[in-house]
Amino acid sequence: MGHREDLLEGAKRCLLEKGFARTTARDIVKESGTNLASIGYHYGSKDALLAQAYIALVEEMSFEGGDGGLTGAPGSLERFREVWSNIADSMREPGSMWRLGMEIMLMGDQMPEVRDQLARSQREGGRGLTALLMGVPEEQVSDETADTLGQFYMTLMTGLIARWTFDPKTAPDGDTLSAGLHQIIEAANRA
Repeated sequence: MGHREDLLEGAKRCLLEKGFARTTARDIVKESGTNLASIGYHYGSKDALLAQAYIALVEEMSFEGGDGGLTGAPGSLERFREVWSNIADSMREPGSMWRLGMEIMLMGDQMPEVRDQLARSQREGGRGLTALLMGVPEEQVSDETADTLGQFYMTLMTGLIARWTFDPKTAPDGDTLSAGLHQIIEAANRA
């Protein structure tokens, strides 16, 4: 690997260990075996590097190989329950990546360049969730669907992260979310 890749890998390890606010440029350099100047050269700033590292961590968490072994039919309530159960289970883990996401969201006003970089990744995050839930390859999810259904899923994800960060004892799991969705569907069908 070159310095760029070493920095990214070191930054990912630092984020998971220390979080965004407590990670220093020196921490990243120590973890990556590079030098301070290479952060500016390759990424522009420590914060931009950490934002890229966070995006890479989120992408790595996606289910490899398409459906991640899900058994529910694409687009079904069972698939919805499975996906959100898996996500909620990952939030239970100590040092959850998702809690790191909440830290970064809360710091957005202090780091507008990082906020802007992460905001640009929202469409693709929604596209990935839509593909997983609907059982199609990401490239088959249109921009219009990513901007509607995908953003619905991203909003649900943000709320779930917030609940698990601030009140994990009462935060919903996949069963609770699918029961709520089922109630919405029933009410819509009656209307």
